[in-house]
Amino acid sequence: MRLPFRSLARAAAPAAQVRSSGATPGVSVDAAALAALEVAARDFHFLPRQPVRSVLAGRHASRVRGRGLTFEELRLYLPGDDIRSMDWRVTARTRKPHVRVYSEEKDRPVLLVVDQRINMFFGSRRAMKSVSAAEAAALAAWRVLAEGDRIGGVVFGDAGSETFTPRRSRQAVQQLLGGIARFNQALRADAPARRAAGQLNAALEHAAREAHHDYLVIVISDFDGHDARTRDLMLALAARNDVLTILVHDPFLSELPESGQLVVSDGELQVELGFGKAAVRRSIADFVESHGRELLDWHHAIGVALLPLSAAEETATQLRRLLGSPLRQAPVRQRAGAGAAR
Repeated sequence: MRLPFRSLARAAAPAAQVRSSGATPGVSVDAAALAALEVAARDFHFLPRQPVRSVLAGRHASRVRGRGLTFEELRLYLPGDDIRSMDWRVTARTRKPHVRVYSEEKDRPVLLVVDQRINMFFGSRRAMKSVSAAEAAALAAWRVLAEGDRIGGVVFGDAGSETFTPRRSRQAVQQLLGGIARFNQALRADAPARRAAGQLNAALEHAAREAHHDYLVIVISDFDGHDARTRDLMLALAARNDVLTILVHDPFLSELPESGQLVVSDGELQVELGFGKAAVRRSIADFVESHGRELLDWHHAIGVALLPLSAAEETATQLRRLLGSPLRQAPVRQRAGAGAAR
């Protein structure tokens, strides 16, 4: 059985998803709710900490691309200095070990790419994927501002996108969160089918035009509709910037019940699937596993870390667990393997 991933994403929005004009917790968010997450934006960071005796004066570690290193001085080698900073010519000439000291620019722009398409309007418990993505973006924005860096974003839905140029101010964060809330509240269960898989690539193209070089680009999406072009765009971004993917998923399709029915629809046609049939459960499980494996494989191939974010768990807690210590890509990919489905 071959099922389009997009159909499964829209499959079974419960009746409770129909919203009133205001935000419904777990179903939609407003700017005020996202602003309130500022107090929870703590105990995690997106950039590795400097070694205590690092020759870099900035707070961004050398293994994370900065906006450039400026030579400051030559000085005698001290115990604990990185041997890679040794100036061998001066050392040979003076017969005393010398190191080159650099300062690294302390400011660094961060660009969030936030998916708010109809495929994100799915959730089996706690919250919709669209809500979890909005929460992750808000927490990241507040954390970046607290660290003194500029924050901006590209927020996109099925009908278009909005770009926010990185700036360092509370007003900039509030404007970004307002944009996320507007796209989020445009989603509803009874909306006509207008899925636009190409909007993911369009948003990445917008991000590439904004993030010229030495940005940190954080893509928050379920990557529905990704293709070879998506991989190429991510690779191009990663060639000039640091890129991090937060893959938002829902555990429902990875933990299918052994009974019950699921109505799968693309907005025009629909089919009812019975979970009592082992072949149906196996086909869905195989599809979800292959989709997750494909994402992990090409992220690994282009050197972009991928972090899994479950819509079924509290967002801030997950970010602290995933980013509360210096980022190490290999363990992240191992952890992602178990839950990179929906």
